Amino acid sequence: MKKEKILAREHHKNRPDLAGEHVFGDLGQLILLIIFLAVWIADSFFLHYSTYFSGLIPLYLKIALGVIIFIISGYLAQSGLRVVFGEVREEPIVIRDGVFGWMRHPIYLGAILFYVGLLIFSLSGLALLIWLIIIAFYHWLARHEERLLLEKFGVDYQKYVQEVPMWIPWIRRSTGSFDKKVVT
Repeated sequence: MKKEKILAREHHKNRPDLAGEHVFGDLGQLILLIIFLAVWIADSFFLHYSTYFSGLIPLYLKIALGVIIFIISGYLAQSGLRVVFGEVREEPIVIRDGVFGWMRHPIYLGAILFYVGLLIFSLSGLALLIWLIIIAFYHWLARHEERLLLEKFGVDYQKYVQEVPMWIPWIRRSTGSFDKKVVT
């Protein structure tokens, strides 16, 4: 067993119902948040190096859209965290409750949307570049966690992957095509 897998499992050793996460996941998220905020604040409020599109959209529209995205972001993150960490399951299972029935990574999508909310306020091109790196990092983390989940739950998790989309809730994967998912 690789040292990385051992460290990831140590992080969740008191939670045998969880598969684990990447050992550098939390640190990576924190570092990228600090970099994003530093670039976003510097460019949006002081340098104005890449905010030339900001004046094209009225402030009231940016605020309204940003607030809506923050609400969606908070809902996804809070709901996902509540489902995963709200209870210890005696028998480990593939979680399909709540937002996990719509998408496989609602907590990460909530974090990505948080950055979108900030981006909308200033339309900083430099911050947008950092955001693209953040998306790649979250996708990499999600793929790593999916490998752990597949290792832990096998066919049950593979079935979940086939039935529930990774990121976009209303698109469902079927045999080679995408169908709209009807939320009831």
